[in-house]
Amino acid sequence: MKNAVQLLQLYLESIQSPSAAAALFAEDGVLELPYLESLGIVPRAQGRMAIEAFISSLLSKVPDFKFGGVRFLIDTPEQVFAEYSVEALVPATGRIYRQMYAGRLVAHEGKIQLLRESLDTVAAAKAFAPTDSVDGQ
Repeated sequence: MKNAVQLLQLYLESIQSPSAAAALFAEDGVLELPYLESLGIVPRAQGRMAIEAFISSLLSKVPDFKFGGVRFLIDTPEQVFAEYSVEALVPATGRIYRQMYAGRLVAHEGKIQLLRESLDTVAAAKAFAPTDSVDGQ
């Protein structure tokens, strides 16, 4: 049975395959990005199908989205907290999306029960906003 660190590593490595990433979650598992609501994005996906759709939608906007630079800060068999980054082109705007994520994962019976991530919403808004709506870009 996979522990929390293993599950987070697998999730981060699988992000380019929405079905593989979603399969790491429990049937009723949750992916939350609570601060995305301010950007008009539904901040919560529950269940494998919803999580797969959320990741697929992200990849349609940022095809080269990949996590890197993982740094584990808290590590227990059931929970892990880590920082990880992304740097990828947003084709619609021509801008680079540079982001540092902080994620807390809760594991239960070898599956992800909850993955709650936080990020810099200003950096996200700048990367995804239409060209004429961002000063100096």
